[in-house]
Amino acid sequence: MARRCIVCDKHTQTGNQRSHAMNKTRRTWKPNLQKIKVLIKGSSRRAYVCTRCLKGNKIERAI
Repeated sequence: MARRCIVCDKHTQTGNQRSHAMNKTRRTWKPNLQKIKVLIKGSSRRAYVCTRCLKGNKIERAI
Protein backbone atom coordinates (compact mmCIF):
# COMPACT_ATOMS: atom_id res chain seq x y z
CA MET A 1 0.00 0.00 0.00
CA ALA A 2 1.33 3.40 -0.94
CA ARG A 3 2.18 5.84 1.85
CA ARG A 4 -0.13 8.54 0.57
CA CYS A 5 -2.83 10.69 2.20
CA ILE A 6 -6.26 9.81 0.77
CA VAL A 7 -7.52 13.39 1.23
CA CYS A 8 -4.77 15.71 -0.06
CA ASP A 9 -2.60 13.11 -1.89
CA LYS A 10 0.50 14.06 0.11
CA HIS A 11 3.25 11.44 -0.33
CA THR A 12 6.98 10.78 0.11
CA GLN A 13 9.25 13.41 -1.46
CA THR A 14 12.83 12.79 -2.55
CA GLY A 15 15.78 15.10 -2.97
CA ASN A 16 19.38 15.73 -2.01
CA GLN A 17 20.84 16.18 1.45
CA ARG A 18 23.54 18.84 1.25
CA SER A 19 26.39 19.07 3.76
CA HIS A 20 28.62 22.08 4.44
CA ALA A 21 31.11 20.60 1.97
CA MET A 22 28.23 20.50 -0.59
CA ASN A 23 28.25 16.71 -0.81
CA LYS A 24 25.07 15.35 -2.37
CA THR A 25 23.32 12.35 -0.82
CA ARG A 26 19.84 11.16 -1.79
CA ARG A 27 17.27 11.31 0.99
CA THR A 28 13.50 11.17 1.52
CA TRP A 29 10.99 13.32 3.38
CA LYS A 30 8.02 11.36 4.68
CA PRO A 31 4.71 13.03 5.62
CA ASN A 32 3.20 12.50 9.06
CA LEU A 33 0.58 9.90 8.11
CA GLN A 34 -1.72 8.14 10.56
CA LYS A 35 -3.64 4.96 9.75
CA ILE A 36 -7.18 5.58 11.03
CA LYS A 37 -10.71 4.37 10.42
CA VAL A 38 -12.58 6.73 8.11
CA LEU A 39 -16.01 6.75 6.49
CA ILE A 40 -15.71 6.49 2.71
CA LYS A 41 -18.95 6.31 0.69
CA GLY A 42 -20.91 5.25 3.76
CA SER A 43 -18.63 2.37 4.78
CA SER A 44 -15.75 2.43 7.24
CA ARG A 45 -12.24 1.36 6.30
CA ARG A 46 -8.69 1.96 7.45
CA ALA A 47 -6.70 4.47 5.45
CA TYR A 48 -3.69 6.75 5.71
CA VAL A 49 -4.51 10.40 6.48
CA CYS A 50 -1.95 13.13 7.14
CA THR A 51 -2.15 15.02 10.42
CA ARG A 52 -2.85 18.30 8.65
CA CYS A 53 -6.09 16.86 7.19
CA LEU A 54 -6.98 15.32 10.57
CA LYS A 55 -6.53 18.63 12.35
CA GLY A 56 -8.49 20.50 9.67
CA ASN A 57 -11.48 18.09 9.94
CA LYS A 58 -11.34 17.27 6.24
CA ILE A 59 -12.47 13.67 6.79
CA GLU A 60 -15.21 11.94 8.77
CA ARG A 61 -13.83 9.46 11.28
CA ALA A 62 -15.56 6.13 11.85
CA ILE A 63 -16.27 5.09 15.43
